[in-house]
Order: sequence, then structure tokens, then C-alpha cells
Amino acid sequence: MSEYHVPVMLKECMEGLNIIPDGVYVDVTFGGGGHSREILKNLGEGGRLLAFDQDEDAKKNIPNDDRLTFIDQNFRFLKNYCRLHSAMQVDGILADLGVSSHQFDQPERGFSTRFDADLDMRMDQSAPITAKEVISSYSEDELHRIFGMYGEIQNAKSLARTLVTARLNRQIDTIAEFKEVIKKLIPKGKENKYLAQAFQALRIEVNQELEALQEFLLQAADVLKPGGRLVVMSYHSLEDRLVKNFIAKGKFRGELEKDFYGNIQRPLDAVTRKAVMATDEEIALNSRARSAKLRVAVKL
Repeated sequence: MSEYHVPVMLKECMEGLNIIPDGVYVDVTFGGGGHSREILKNLGEGGRLLAFDQDEDAKKNIPNDDRLTFIDQNFRFLKNYCRLHSAMQVDGILADLGVSSHQFDQPERGFSTRFDADLDMRMDQSAPITAKEVISSYSEDELHRIFGMYGEIQNAKSLARTLVTARLNRQIDTIAEFKEVIKKLIPKGKENKYLAQAFQALRIEVNQELEALQEFLLQAADVLKPGGRLVVMSYHSLEDRLVKNFIAKGKFRGELEKDFYGNIQRPLDAVTRKAVMATDEEIALNSRARSAKLRVAVKL
């Protein structure tokens, strides 16, 4: 597991879940199994853990433990599978969002700017849309939207136009070809940041990450029992904003709603007023922890 993915803020996640030994818990991003193994350590014989992951590689990390049920699905289907496995009222849900270290380190998956490979970026390798398809088939307006919204790229309009013009002459299939086509648009000295933003935008679109996150959060509020904990770790501002807003308001945009008597209408209450950040010691050991923001909420 340690080679696959080092779990970020492991201690803080367990504290956030506030595990009861005979409780029912869900880890919706199993990955290397680091967080799941720690949850199992804190559970007694009567406890249960449901673990979701859509990546085929994650199955190699499943521990031999009768208390664990592995669900080979995206967490946007949380409610259906909790119902299927008789776990409609759970004590805690953990989500460690984004891409695992293992996925970044597999050149053929196309997640990393460090390697040359096909533009893939699918977390679920059976999914139909790859980054290559996005670049080759999306309109200029659609590309402008995803690079601007999901990558927060300043010259997103120029980037979209450059890609649409370039693909008239040749297919853009690989990471190297993508870099070559856009190299004149990248600000000097900011190559790594710019490419990371462009790759983030493509990855979010390919995997429908923000839509899946919103669906998951709405369902998590229903699946948690009163007093149950939601623990979510995000790695960029787009995800964190959705999590923060949902915990604060029970929705993703707009004002907090109140009933006729002025009572606040929301399913969750923040346990931590601010996002929890990794310690300097952890960041020194695991650079991925640097951008992590952990938010904890309790079901009202």
C-alpha cells in the first residue's frame, strides 16, 4: 500500500470520523487502502466498512477482512450501494478526493505531465471519454469553458483556439503533442504550474469530478445517521469550495435557507470551523499533503 499511495492526514481523518467500534463506515475513495486499514483497526468485531473505488488497480490492495465490503463503483452511486448492502444509516463517511500517487506515477494513465503517453486521464478505465476525445471533439467554446472554469487558466480562450486550430492539421493524441501545440502560450518560468492547471481541467472534465462530488455530498447527508460524521479531504479550491458551501448551507450556491420560524435548514454542521491542514512534518515526508484541506461535519 505504501508504494501505491501514502494516506494524507491519517490521524486527523480518524479523529474526524470519531469511530465507534461497532459502527458502520464508508470509505468512498479506497485507493491504496491506507485510510480503510486504519478504520478497520479502530473497529471491533461488530463493525462494518464499505469501500468504494472505480479504479481496477485499487482491487489489488483489498485486505482480507470479513468486515470490509468492496464496491467497484464511483462514489456518486453511494446511496444505491449503501441500500444494496443494508447500510442506509451509517456512522461515518470518508472521502479523499483527487488522483492517487499511484495514478500519477503510472505513465500510461496520462495523469502526469512528467511522462509522455496517450492523453487518457480516466480514473475508471472502462469509461468511454478520454482527454484525447475532449481535445479532439469539444468545440472551442466548450474547451474555453473547461480550461477557464476547471483550470482557472488566464488565457483559456487563446488555449482553446490554439487547440482547435492545431487539430485541423493533425490529431493531438499524446502528452508530448499537447505540450508542443500549446508551448507558445505558456508564460515563461510558469511551465509546470500552467501544465498542471491544464491537466487538472482535462481530468476534471473526463471524470466529471465536480458533478460526482456534488451528487456524493447530497447523498452523504441522507446516508449518515444523526450524529454521524462526514470527513472530506480536497486538493484544489474548486472541490473545497463545494464541500465548504455544502457543509455551511446544505447546498452549493446561494444563501442559507431558513424555515418560517427562522430555523436554519441544512443537514450538516461543521465540526471544524476552518479547514484542517497538514503539519509541516507531514508535508516534509509527503509533498502531496501540502495542498490538502480537510473538513469535518456532523449530521444534525
